[in-house]
Amino acid sequence: MSVDTAAEGSAPGTPRQQRRGRRIAMAPAEIDTFLAEERTCRVSTVGADGAPHTSALWFVWDGTAFWLNSIVKSQRWTDLNRDPRVSVIIDTGHGFGELRGVELIGHVAVVGEVPRTGDAAAADLLAEPERLFGEKYGNGKFHYDGRHAWLKLVPEKIVSWDFRKTGM
Repeated sequence: MSVDTAAEGSAPGTPRQQRRGRRIAMAPAEIDTFLAEERTCRVSTVGADGAPHTSALWFVWDGTAFWLNSIVKSQRWTDLNRDPRVSVIIDTGHGFGELRGVELIGHVAVVGEVPRTGDAAAADLLAEPERLFGEKYGNGKFHYDGRHAWLKLVPEKIVSWDFRKTGM
């Protein structure tokens, strides 16, 4: 993360603080719990023509990084290889007073082999996201299918909201 994206007085690598909606913002522990509970995110990328492309995807959060297990023959993968900027939304709620969500903004990086086949060379780097993914979606075990690879997002900015805090 570049220095100009850090919040004033924050350490390099610390996501920027949201400036609006602080009254309904989630605390870091609330964000961690929310991201552990929710299952689907929407990933927005920038296409070659500058148009946005949004797709749904499963994810895991390890407390500092957001991990996406993406099909490598997808528009999302093509877009991110060309331009790694991304905005990810995870939200829930039906009525206005129930709305909660988190937006993560930054740049993704490919981690491990493409596609992921379980090569031991990347095992140390991917042990935690694969363990979390297996627990969340795979009945305790991560499955390699030779079609997916890992993208890591260390957020440069995190925005959150929890309208339950308004008392509505």
